[in-house]
Amino acid sequence: MKARVSIIMGSTSDLKVMESAAKFLDEMEIPYEINALSAHRVPEKVVEFAKGAAERGIEVIIAGAGGAAHLPGVIAALTPLPVIGVPIKSSNSIDGWDSILSILQMPSGIPVATVALDGAKNAAILAAQIIATGDKEIRAKVVAFKADLAKKIDAANKELASIRMPFKTN
Repeated sequence: MKARVSIIMGSTSDLKVMESAAKFLDEMEIPYEINALSAHRVPEKVVEFAKGAAERGIEVIIAGAGGAAHLPGVIAALTPLPVIGVPIKSSNSIDGWDSILSILQMPSGIPVATVALDGAKNAAILAAQIIATGDKEIRAKVVAFKADLAKKIDAANKELASIRMPFKTN
């Protein structure tokens, strides 16, 4: 089994956020790899990873980073693959805004799709949707996932309808 998605993070301290991406990819049965890479501590390994990812069969890269959060942008500059950035509120973060803006404010020509702060699951959902554009089996799984989301809202509304309050009209 070859990885189709690569999940990378600045350090293993980011794993508590990034593991939700891995869990979703497990649910979708999409093979992935997980690695720690730091744009600041091992830039040469980041270059090697990014330049070789497509040749290794990777289709989408999910890159999580906190603080200055340069990892997703550096990867995007070095690969033709879509990169999804996950800003992480880390111990050295300014309420996460530094990470969000570092990933979001990329220069023209170097796009990074950016999800919410600590939004690794949404990054995995987006990765699955990207892969689904050319894979009918994955598309069917994404469609089923979205249908389950709708069922949860229907169930929530039924539960809310059963709650009685003096001035509630529904």
